[in-house]
Amino acid sequence: MQKGGVMILTNIDSIPGKRILEHYGLVAGSTVRAKNAFVDLGASLKNIVGGELRSYTQLLEESRAQAVSRMIQQGEQLGANAILNVRFSTSNIAQGASELYVYGTAVKVE
Repeated sequence: MQKGGVMILTNIDSIPGKRILEHYGLVAGSTVRAKNAFVDLGASLKNIVGGELRSYTQLLEESRAQAVSRMIQQGEQLGANAILNVRFSTSNIAQGASELYVYGTAVKVE
C-alpha cells in the first residue's frame, strides 16, 4: 500500500466501481483478552439491576480495533490496498479469556 494510503475494508466480495488487480489471499488478526476481577464484580452488580456493561463494551471495542489493526498490517505487508469479505469470530480460550479473530481476503484494487 502506498505511504499515507488508507486500507479499504468491506464485508462484501467486491468494491463498487473498483476492479481487483491482484489477489493475495487470506489475512487475519486476533487478540486474546482476559476479564478483570474488578470489572467482573461491577458486571455482576449490573446484572442485578440491568443496563449496559460499559467496561465490557470498551474491552470488546479495544479488542476489535487491535485485531483489525493486525489484519491490516498483514495486508499491507502483502501489498494490498483493500480487504474484502471481512468477518469477525470469537471463541473461549480458557475460563475468563476469549479470542477475537478477524479475517478477510487481501487484494489490490484500482
